[in-house]
Order: sequence, then C-alpha cells, then structure tokens
Amino acid sequence: MLASSLPANCCTELRNDQANKVDKYLQHFQLSDEIIMDLSMRFRREMDKGLCRDTNPTAAVKMLPTFVRSTPDGTEQGEFLALDLGGSNFRVLLVKVMADGKQKVEMENQIYAIPEQLMRGSGSELFDHIADCLANFLEKMGIKDKKLPLGFTFSFPCQQTRLDEFLILQSFLTSWTKGFKSSGVEGKDVVSLLRKSIKKRGDFDVDIMAVINDTVGTMMTCGYDDHYCEIGLIVGTGTNACYMEHMRNLELLDGDEGRMCVNTEWGAFGDDGTLEDVRTDIDREIDAGSLNPGKQLFEKMISGMYMGELVRLSLVKMARERLLFQGKITLQLLTTGCFKTAYVYTIDTDKDEEGQASAEKVLRGLGLDPSVEDCIATQRVCQIVSTRAAHLCAATLGALLRQIRDNKAAEKLRTTIGVDGSVYKNHSEFSRRLHKMVRRLVPDCDVRFLESQVGSGKGAAMVTAVAYRLAAQHAERQRILDTLRLSREQLLEVKQRMSREMVRGLSKQTHEQASVKMLPTYVRSTPDGTEHGDFLALDLGGSSFRVLLVRVHSGKKPNVVMHNKIYSIPQETMQGTGDELFSHIVYCIADFLEFMGMQGASLPLGFTFSFPCHQSRLDQGILLKWTKGFKASGCEGQDVVALLKESVRRKQEFDLNFVAVVNDTVGTMMTCAYEDPECEVGLIVGTGTNVCYMEEMQNIELVEGDEGLMCVNVEWGAFGDNGELDDFCTQFDRDVDECSNTPGKQRYEKMISGMYLGEIVRNVLMDFTSKGLLFRDNVSERLNTRGIFATKFLAQIESDRLAMRQIRSILQHLGLTTSTCDDSVLVKEVCSVVGRRAAQLCGAGLAAVVDKIRQNRSLDQLSVTVGVDGTLYKTHPHFSSIVQETLQDLAPQCQVTFHKSEDGSGKGAALITAVACRIKSEGQQ
Repeated sequence: MLASSLPANCCTELRNDQANKVDKYLQHFQLSDEIIMDLSMRFRREMDKGLCRDTNPTAAVKMLPTFVRSTPDGTEQGEFLALDLGGSNFRVLLVKVMADGKQKVEMENQIYAIPEQLMRGSGSELFDHIADCLANFLEKMGIKDKKLPLGFTFSFPCQQTRLDEFLILQSFLTSWTKGFKSSGVEGKDVVSLLRKSIKKRGDFDVDIMAVINDTVGTMMTCGYDDHYCEIGLIVGTGTNACYMEHMRNLELLDGDEGRMCVNTEWGAFGDDGTLEDVRTDIDREIDAGSLNPGKQLFEKMISGMYMGELVRLSLVKMARERLLFQGKITLQLLTTGCFKTAYVYTIDTDKDEEGQASAEKVLRGLGLDPSVEDCIATQRVCQIVSTRAAHLCAATLGALLRQIRDNKAAEKLRTTIGVDGSVYKNHSEFSRRLHKMVRRLVPDCDVRFLESQVGSGKGAAMVTAVAYRLAAQHAERQRILDTLRLSREQLLEVKQRMSREMVRGLSKQTHEQASVKMLPTYVRSTPDGTEHGDFLALDLGGSSFRVLLVRVHSGKKPNVVMHNKIYSIPQETMQGTGDELFSHIVYCIADFLEFMGMQGASLPLGFTFSFPCHQSRLDQGILLKWTKGFKASGCEGQDVVALLKESVRRKQEFDLNFVAVVNDTVGTMMTCAYEDPECEVGLIVGTGTNVCYMEEMQNIELVEGDEGLMCVNVEWGAFGDNGELDDFCTQFDRDVDECSNTPGKQRYEKMISGMYLGEIVRNVLMDFTSKGLLFRDNVSERLNTRGIFATKFLAQIESDRLAMRQIRSILQHLGLTTSTCDDSVLVKEVCSVVGRRAAQLCGAGLAAVVDKIRQNRSLDQLSVTVGVDGTLYKTHPHFSSIVQETLQDLAPQCQVTFHKSEDGSGKGAALITAVACRIKSEGQQ
C-alpha cells in the first residue's frame, strides 16, 4: 500500500516521521550553508595552490593547462573528426562546421562499446580497438581516403605539452579514473599510442590536432552557441570542471597575456585530507572498496559512478539497525552496484507519489517487501545523497565563478556554464538544487546553465576548428604587422639617410632642397652659473601653453625658482587668424602678470616657439610653416616676435624689453645643460618630435663665421618629405598622412610622435576588423572616428602593470562593448609594434646626430648627454628604453646619457634669455 492511498493528514505525518528518522540517521550527509560556503573557500585555496608553480606538485587540485586559448567566435569552418572517450562507450564523429552567413554544424556519429576486459587489459589492445572503430566509421562515411584533422576528447587527468603555437600534440595520462585500469598507459603520451595503433593498421591516416578533456569539449560545444560560456561542467560517471583562467595567474606556463582554459581535475579535491571533516563512514567504505582507494575523493561524493552505491550502503546500514525493511537484508541488496544511480533519478522527484512508486519497484527488484514507510524513507535517502552532491558541486562552482569575477574586477559577472553528464541531464532535482545553491553562494553572478545537447565530441572538433582558425588568423595578422617591423639593416639605412640629409641641410648649396632644414638658432653658449635676474617665459607648442616667471639666482649654488600657469588655446583660435592667436597669447600673459601682482612690468621674455622658423638673430623668428594642428592665417613667412610685440602694443598693459625666440628642443637642451654641462643635444618626443644639437660653426654655411659652436634646430620631423622614407612607410602611414592637416609633410614626425601613433593603431585595428581578425568583425561607430584612439591609450595599454581587464575597459570606452580578452591581447600587440617602430626610428635618427658630433671632433669615443622632454618619451612604459637600445646598437662609439627635463622647455627659454642678457652685459656679440 502506497502513502497516496492514505488520508492526506496521515500521509503527511507518515512522510514527516520517516523523513525525521532518516535525517537523524544521515545527519552527517546534510551540510549547512555555512559549511558549504567554507568548502567553497577551501576549494578556492586549493585552486591557488594548483595554479602556483611552487605548490602545484603537492596540490590535490592540479589545475592543468589545456593550451586552449580561445572559444569559438562563429567564423570556424571545415570538416573535422572527433573521438570522445570517457566511459565504457565512446563515440566517433564527423563534424562539418559552416560559417557562410550563419554558423551551422552538421554531425554524423557512431557509438562503439569498450569491452570490460579492454578497460582493464593492456593499453596497446585498448588503442588498437579505438583505431579499429575509427577505421570502421571512416569506411561507413566513405572518407577513408581523406586525411582529416581529429580532435580527441580523452576524459582522464593528463599533463599536456604544446608543440605548436595553437595545437596540442602531446598529452600524458596522469592516472586512470572511471573504472579504467589499462596497463602501460599511465605516464605515456596518448597521442603517440593512438598514432601507433593507426600506423599498425596502415589503411588510413588522420591529423591528430588536439587532445582535450570532456569538460573542455563541453565548454567549447556550448561556447559555439553562447559566447559568454567560459566554464565547462561534467556531472556524470565522473565529475570535473574547466574554466577560462587569466594567463597571469597560471604560473606553470610562461607568458601573462590572454587567457587559457584550465582543467581543474576537481575530482581529486580532498585527496590531501581537506574534506575529512565532511566525509562520512559510508564515503570511507565506498573509497576502501574502489579501484583507486584514497584518490578522487570529491568525485566519490558526487558522481554517478558512486551515487547509487552511497544510497545502497545507507539502506544496508539502516536495515541492520532495524530502521528499514524490518531488519531484513537480501543478497541482492548486499551486492555492490545493484542500486544503480539511474534509480535515484526516478525515486528523487518533485512528485512524491511517483517517487515512492519507483522506490517500491526498485526495492521489490532487490528481493525486498517494502512497507509504505520503507518507500518514503528510501526516497528521503535518495534526496539527501543527491542534495549533498548538488551542494558540493555548487560550492566548487562558486569558487570558479568568484575567480572569474575577480579576474575581471567585475561588480556583477555575467557568464554561462556549459554542462553535460548523465546525472545533470537525467536527474532534474539535482540540477534544480545545483542552480539554486550556486545563486545563493554567488548572488553577484548572473549565471546561465546551458546543457550540451551533443556531448563533448563536438567540442573536440570545435577545439580543432578553433586551432585552425587561430593559426590562419595569426599568420594573416603577423603578415600585416611585419610591414610595421623594422630590421637592423633598415634602421641603419634610416640613420645613414638622416646623416646625408643633415649635411644637405647645413650646406648653402643644398639647403633649399633638403628635407631636414638644420636651422641656426643663434644660441652660442650654454649657462655658466653666473646668470641672474627675473625673466618671463612663454612656452607654445601645442593646444595648451605655459606662461612662467623664472627667477635665476647666481652665486655658490646657482638655482632657478619658477612660477607658472597653464592656458588652453581653443581649436578655433589655433585655426583662425594670426591676430586672434597672438591677441589670445598676450591676454594670457597679462592675466599671469596680474596673478603674480606684476601688472605693468617690463621684463625680458624667452619665447619657446616650437614650430619651424628661420632665424637670422636670436630675437627674430620667421615662421616657415605651421605643424601640430595649427593653421592660423597670416603667420607663415612672418616674424613671430614682431607679431607678438604688435599684440602687446595694442594691449598696452605691459612691455617686453627683449624677446629671445627658441625652439622647444633648444629650451630642453638649455634646461638640462644648466644641471649637466655635457648636455649638447635636446630631444622632444611628445605631440610632435624634433632634435637640436651643438654644431661646429664652420659646418653651418648659412651663418658667417667659423669659430665656436652654435645650436642647430634640426627640424627632423620633415625628414622623409622628399621620399627618403617611402620604402619604410606602410599603407597605415599613408592613410594617416592623407587625412592629416599637412598631407605630404612631416612624414618622419607622423611615424613617431604622439599626435599620430594612436591614429596609426586605430587604422591597423580597423584593417584587422574588416578582415575578420578582431572584435568578431564588429566595428563600433566610435572606432570609425578619426583621432578617437588617443596616444595616451597606447601608452596605458602597453603598461606592464595594466591587466587585460583594464585594457578591455579602454576598448569599452571606445564603444567596443563586446570585446574579448583575446581582443585585448591583440590590441596590446598592435600598440607594442607601432610603439616599438616609433622608438626605433627615433633612436636611428638620434644615432645620426650623436655620430655627427663625434665625427666633427674626430673622436674615437664620444661622451654626451641628451636632454629629453615630451609626454610620449616620459609616459610610454617602453619608449625610452627602446630608443636607448637602438641608439647603442647603431652608434656604439657614443656613450650617451639621457637627462629628462622636469621643468619643460619654458625654463630653457628663460635661461637662453638670461645667457643672452649676460653676454650683452659683458659687451659681447
């Protein structure tokens, strides 16, 4: 008689009584929320041990690298074979992946049995059997003459080795699980064993590309349908999970960029004693009677291989204590494996009556004559065992979810878990309890569970398809990036061409035709420490400029005290009229003097004017052409000192008694020379780029006199304007040049400086995206916008301290909200290539400059200091070191020290003015 035939109140009381009786007896199986959370934290610690190089050898949870670096993106295509081995049956599949407009997968498959004697016989016989079945399948499909790529789902703990950038070609079995004991396989490469068996047959061949775990296969299968999938979970005969881990946390491998799928092998959680306080006597009894005592202890508390046995032993123990079956125990009930896990699925349901009916049927099949109470109690035992399994699984999943969330520094994680396995699929109450507990443990994670409908075999094919896709994409990306990479021979050629142009710029005969103008600055001396007085300085070279009051003190300890204020120049003023521009500058100087309480003052002014000028004396500068985005009309061909003085006259609020015009590179050199007398070169790498150096007067044919030195403003940004760099320019450089305000001009500067590097990177990213190599072909409207990729992003992305998640946030700022970690790695590589080329070109040009100084002085070895300024040089994490490395390689006879200017070129302009005033007061020309 079933409980359903009793009155409702009697039925409820009976169920409650039996539930209480069972709950009391199996109380150690029931885990509180606190214990489950504690277990989750324990597992997280075990994960950390497995990921760490020092503790991995003794870790129970091995966290094995799989070398799977990417999930499907929907562009994979081709025909692939797959083998799926993880239990007493295995499948062979032919998987056709199509991506023409809409992603689609077609599969043919055949299931083959593995006899028990092969599971526990010799390894060679096992792999011969697999090869025979594979041959049978190929023959049935009519493709035995094709050599197709094959992915092998081998669902046992393996140590994998990558022999290629994208493909896994070695996989060493660590230990058999799931009832397998084939000899001669543990410690061996299963790829080699399979190849050997295939070769022995000799009637077909395959290209074994990838060996993966079933969890990886499940993740890849579900990842093809849901791009958020980054966890694979199996709860079937055995249990395991994998997830996408950041490379920086995976100490077992070199490299810290991107992600890799890690096979946790969580079935071994507890093998080091971590779970002793939650294991029961029944767990210990099952372990003792297993094929691998002391191993896979967590798996023995969860998986389908052991769940039915946990229920059987619980029933036996309760019967022995006369709590069930009136103390009667049958021979069938004492038989190991008689209570199949599939029985648990039918007994533990949300419909009590159906579950009790199933319990009665199962118990009678075991030779028992159960009462209503026995059926209710058996149902409750199944519920308790199943619930514990689901909650243990949820605890470890919670740890994985928190790890992924922390890796991404996300307040709320959205992710998908791909799931497979008979327990999860067939036991609806197990999956319901698992979902519920996961959401209780990690409420800040939006988790979707996606059931794999076709097993992990499709996943093996997808791993192989992804490997093919990645290899092809990598080759195409490298082909494009190689156009931006310069060899040593090419850099030497740049140096030599720069040297020739410098000579042409210094010569009266060839000066007009030279791209490098080598402009005399009329700065003949660096500071000697006797300069003193108050000086104004104006530093103009970009969209903002500084006004400074510089107080120079002489004496035993010469020093400089500065006060400054920064002003912006509106875009419409930069590209308006010259009168508007200089009126704005004079207005800002007046504001600064008022701010300093010096209205009406008359002071000498050093004017750092960072644009190409022709000078015939220090207090005159004829603007040759605007650069850096300036287009103010009525200025080119005019004396900027006269334009400034005219605007001061109109304002009539202050006066300038002397104005020295200097380039920012000269200002930088003078600033650094005040602290280091060996400084004879000034270098700027910021919005633009330029260099100056102290040249022998006898070589400067544009200026009369042969004695002493004069600082020459190289104006090297225009190097290449006569075609000197055409064979080094890429399509990306040409695109940037054509869209600039000055097409065909400042070609060298456009390959180096901060105004253009971000735009070069953007053009490369656009090209990659249009070819399906980046961002899953999705171009955001913002990335389509010229100038949106600021060079500051390039410097930030290349920072060694910047994690991939921070790069991703920059991409999201650019409207690329669906960018992946793989995209971040590629963007970083593009930034690195573009930034390295810029620094190398700068180093090659600088090598020409310092070698010119050495040759001028007929020295075998030169020791010289380069004063440096500019945001790109100062803020980019690798630019300066690459410049120095290139310089040392191309000018080995020059010992160069780099001195960073901390005060900008404005201070230098004031010092030049101070030197000029000192020389004037001494009665010198």
